[in-house]
Amino acid sequence: MKDYQFPLSCKDSTLLTVGEAQRNLRIEAQRNLRIEAQRNLRAENILKIICANKHLEVARQKEAISISFLEYTLSSQKREKVSFKQALEISDSGIIAEFKRRSPSKGWIHPDADVASIVQTYEASGAAAVSCLTDEKFFGGGFDDFRKARAVIKQIPLLRKDFIVDEYQIYQSKLMGADIILLIAACLTQEETVRFTKIAHELDMEVLLEIHNEEELSYIQPDIDVIGINNRNLKTFATDIRHTIELANKIPDTFLKISESGLSNPQTVIDLREKGFKGFLMGENFMKTTQPGETLKKFIKQIV
Repeated sequence: MKDYQFPLSCKDSTLLTVGEAQRNLRIEAQRNLRIEAQRNLRAENILKIICANKHLEVARQKEAISISFLEYTLSSQKREKVSFKQALEISDSGIIAEFKRRSPSKGWIHPDADVASIVQTYEASGAAAVSCLTDEKFFGGGFDDFRKARAVIKQIPLLRKDFIVDEYQIYQSKLMGADIILLIAACLTQEETVRFTKIAHELDMEVLLEIHNEEELSYIQPDIDVIGINNRNLKTFATDIRHTIELANKIPDTFLKISESGLSNPQTVIDLREKGFKGFLMGENFMKTTQPGETLKKFIKQIV
């Protein structure tokens, strides 16, 4: 039988045999699969890379300032926390407004942002709490950003957002003036989660435990103050609100729940609130604009 021929495209007059066209399609499909696999591998490994780098950072910090010195310095600190959990329980908006310069997935968002002025406008615009990233290598944050935020935030809680892998960082967080710390289940063992929570409470800070999937439900223990469900799949970086709601239904109602990552639509926040969520951690949606505080104010008007 004679092999039929057809043009490669409307704009290409090159003729291919059916066999050649099928072979090209297979090659293209294999190429797309390789690209997808590489992308997923990078996404899956990024958290491991961040945590490995964090261990190195903490080791260097310990060499410069010992944990015993942090404890000694804290002994003279009298500041009391502003409760994150209580702030969310009474807030009309539940918005935890984040100061974030960049992210591994999106790159630079607002590199030259002035932290003090932005977090002040967050507080004035109705945020229930403020989150400030202190990871420098991957998120462009730093201790100096947090100190500047702490100096101007007076009435609402301030979350130190970082990848905590060592108890040293918990003492560090208290010394910096954090009201609440983030513990990411994917970065820790269950034993570490229990131990770090105990230390945070002893230092008069609250704990936000972040989970991503059903396997991490086992990290939830009675002493956790707030549970955050990250809408972003760590393997693909895609967000799925339906997955978040399904996961939330498996968490006892006695825990206060917040939604994290990928939130930008007011209706999504309204829908999540109807499902029992009390807080919504949002950063990029505000930080990508020239006036993050004003953007937050407009957003809150659409959800309350």
